[in-house]
Amino acid sequence: MTDRLLIINGLVLPDAAQEARPADLLVEDGCIREIGAPGQFAAALEGARVIDATDRLVIPGLVNGHTHAHGGLGRGAVADVALEGFLAASPSINGQRGLDDIALSATLTGAELLKKGCTALFDMALELPLPSLAGLHAVANAYASVGIRAVIAPMMADRTLYQAYPELLASLPEAMQPGLAALRASDTDACLAVARQAANDWPFDSDRVRLGIAPTVPLNCSDAFMQGCAALSEEFGLPMQTHLAESQQQAVFGEKRYGRSLVAHLSRLGVLSPRLSVAHAIWISDEDISALATADVTAIHNPLSNLRLGSGVAPLRRMIERGLRVGLGTDGANTSDTQNLFEAARLASYLSRVVGSDESRWVSADEVFRMGTEHSAHAMGWGRRLGRIAPGYQADLVLLDLAQPIYVPLRHALRQMVYGENGAAVDRVLVGGRVVVEHGRLLTIDEAALRRQAQAAAERLDALNAEGRHLAQALRPWVSAFCCGVGQSPFHLARRLGA
Repeated sequence: MTDRLLIINGLVLPDAAQEARPADLLVEDGCIREIGAPGQFAAALEGARVIDATDRLVIPGLVNGHTHAHGGLGRGAVADVALEGFLAASPSINGQRGLDDIALSATLTGAELLKKGCTALFDMALELPLPSLAGLHAVANAYASVGIRAVIAPMMADRTLYQAYPELLASLPEAMQPGLAALRASDTDACLAVARQAANDWPFDSDRVRLGIAPTVPLNCSDAFMQGCAALSEEFGLPMQTHLAESQQQAVFGEKRYGRSLVAHLSRLGVLSPRLSVAHAIWISDEDISALATADVTAIHNPLSNLRLGSGVAPLRRMIERGLRVGLGTDGANTSDTQNLFEAARLASYLSRVVGSDESRWVSADEVFRMGTEHSAHAMGWGRRLGRIAPGYQADLVLLDLAQPIYVPLRHALRQMVYGENGAAVDRVLVGGRVVVEHGRLLTIDEAALRRQAQAAAERLDALNAEGRHLAQALRPWVSAFCCGVGQSPFHLARRLGA
């Protein structure tokens, strides 16, 4: 039998291009069948589930274009350090985790996102020392249980931080160098074999939880490894994501290593494609932006972690002007301290105004809303199924309480939401027509038990990783000096903030 749902009496904001209007929604088998005038579907009430959306703004579920499941259990563990300092400390933050910890961290991530109005995420999932089929399945099971859509892309590399930056290794005290030089990343063939095995036999509903692939950072990946990931992406239709030019260090040493920009290097390798999304993309030139746009790549803007790690401000207006599709992400909860895409949206718009009073170069509320819905959905391979309220799209919906102060008085629903919402107004969240959050409470899991489990796991993991944490603290002055030295060096991509 057809599962029919009616959402009546709501103020519906279908997408970034339309104004909110009173409307009723007819949902069948988890998909939006029709948007109608209030009362239009009265004849369909019999046998249907009904949600009364009086005093509610109904929006498409937000789509997080870039985050990390492992960040959930790492919250609060990242000091005030630059990106490379964070990467040096990463083993002490993410190490010693078993399958239960991996699943728990993903559950924390999915739960927070749903409660803040986000119904889908692109997860660059980390497992040390290398991805495993069991680890990927643990993350997928966690998201399926919480009730959120996800792309799970194993984050992989075949070079360590110190192989990617031999200059950093050489700058360290001699006593530290042998141990760090002896570190080895995952074997290229082993990583690709796990990804292929997962793609060959993915036991989850790919309309809800699908597999992706994530060569973590170009500098940390050999050319053969990047091309191997791209080949798997093409063979199996996997969404692919990498961190691109997130820091000035990456851009500087990328040009030094390859004799061209990181974007030009990826283009030469044949990696750029519509299946690829690039997270951050801060230190890129106009030529790079045009090349990404021509290849139909999606950039994912992460303003929260960009500022938290001092990486810089992405050239968002220049990206939009040159036709580059831009999505929106929170990054992991360890480096952004939240999974709130509403906050990322507001910050993305406000940061565009730092450069001056030329209003034509500001990023507007509707542009940011499109980034956090339709454009992020495209990066996940779901561009024609998520991110809008329209016939044929999935009924991934968020109902916002219009009694919250930011909507009183109500003049411009989209503007007031983007510039004022922090998730407090989230009343109901639906994924595929299924209510997973009701009156702000998550229905799919026991939140009190989740909190207890997370606290116990954090205390246990902190104890297990104490030695690594001490090493990271010892390395910090030299890593910070290395980053500062690069930041002060002349570089042709260095540019005026937001120019």
